[in-house]
Amino acid sequence: MNTYNFRGKSPVYLTIVYALLILIICVELFPILYIIMMSFSSKQEIVTRGFFLIPKEWSLNAYSYLIDNPNFMQAFRSSVTITSVGTIFSMTMTTLMAYGLSKPWLKGRNILNFMVLFTMLFSGGIIPLYLLVMNLHLLNSYWSLFLTGAIIPFNLIVIRSFFQNFPAEVEESARIDGCSELGLLWRIVLPLSLPVIATISLFYAVEYWNTYFNAILYLSDGSKLPLQVFLRQMLNVSDGSQEVTESGIEFSPAVRMAAVVFTAVPLLVVYPFLQKYFNQGALLGSVKG
Repeated sequence: MNTYNFRGKSPVYLTIVYALLILIICVELFPILYIIMMSFSSKQEIVTRGFFLIPKEWSLNAYSYLIDNPNFMQAFRSSVTITSVGTIFSMTMTTLMAYGLSKPWLKGRNILNFMVLFTMLFSGGIIPLYLLVMNLHLLNSYWSLFLTGAIIPFNLIVIRSFFQNFPAEVEESARIDGCSELGLLWRIVLPLSLPVIATISLFYAVEYWNTYFNAILYLSDGSKLPLQVFLRQMLNVSDGSQEVTESGIEFSPAVRMAAVVFTAVPLLVVYPFLQKYFNQGALLGSVKG
C-alpha cells in the first residue's frame, strides 16, 4: 500500500496539515468526552451547571443504578447472547458457503454467485420477510435474528475472494496426504486466514450488537429485547428535561449517558485485540473478485 511522503514539504504546509488533523481529532473526541464526563456527574450538578466537561464532584451513582436495574442487566445479557451466538453462527455459515463458492469445480457455482450478488441489489422487502419468519414460527425467538442475518453478501464475497487467492499447491498437498475438504478447511485454510476471519467476525459482531429494528420487529418478549432497544426507550422522551419514561422508571441525564457508555464499551474492548488483523484483513479479500 502506498503511503503519502511528507519529506521535502515546507514547515508551513506541515503546520497546517497537523493543525487540521488535531482539529478533526478534537471534533471527533469532544462528544465522546462529554458523554463520559456526564455519566460520572451527579444529578444536582447537571441541573445547576448545565454544560461542562469536567465535573466538580465525581459520582458512580449512574453506573450503580444501571447495574442494580434488573431490566438493564437483562437487556445487556440478551445483547451478549445475540452477539456471541449470532457471530459464531454467521461466521460458520458464511465461511462454509464462501469456501464452496471459491472452488471452480463446484457445479452451479456461477448461478449461486449471481444469486449472492442479486441480493445485494434487490430484496423481498420487510413484509414478505416478516411473513416468512411468522410462518416458520420463529417470532419471539432469537433464531429470527440469526437466520435473517446469517449471511451478509458483502462479507461472503470478501471471504470468497480471499479463499480464491489461497495457494492451490498447499491444497493439493493436503489432498494427496488424504485430507478431506472439511479437514482442509479446518486444519489448513482457516489457520492461514485469521486476518480476514477476524475482520469479518468484527463486522458481524458490530451488526448483531447494534441490532434494533429487527429486534422490535420479531421480538415481543421484553426479557429478550437487546440493549439497543432498552437504550432507545431511555433516550426516547419528548422533553429533554423529562426524567420519567413511559414505564414510570426514572432515568436522569447521568444515567442515560452511563447507558450510552455501557453500550459502547464492549466493542471498544474487543477492537484492540482484532486491530492487528483488521488493516490487512479488510483488503486481502478485495484483491481478486
